[in-house]
Amino acid sequence: MNLESPKVSLEKSAQYLFDSLSDVRNFEKLMPESIAKFEVIGDDAFIFGLKGMPEIKLKMKEKIAPNTIILGAASDKLPFTLKANIDSISEHASEVQLFFEGEFNAMMAMMIKGPISKFIETLAENMNKL
Repeated sequence: MNLESPKVSLEKSAQYLFDSLSDVRNFEKLMPESIAKFEVIGDDAFIFGLKGMPEIKLKMKEKIAPNTIILGAASDKLPFTLKANIDSISEHASEVQLFFEGEFNAMMAMMIKGPISKFIETLAENMNKL
């Protein structure tokens, strides 16, 4: 299952966004209001929970400065990645788009597609809070 957020334009440099997203503590600022839990569990990992959903542990998988950050699920039960693509528009402006990729059975995919789509849209929309 592949989902993508709309592209979001920001008045921030690509390097600034890359540095901000490289620090997992900053993801708390991006979370939707329905967040029930957010806990940093190391320099490269955090756990979050949304109301009515199981808690998910995300771990930094790859960083390619200043354009790509890839987070992945720390559990093999729900294997997925969340990738942030950062495109520089000018010295002080950039665009960010999030991509969710996961392998789920058809039933699971049907159940989580809506909530995950909304979740990554919210993360993208909240990028201006960084």
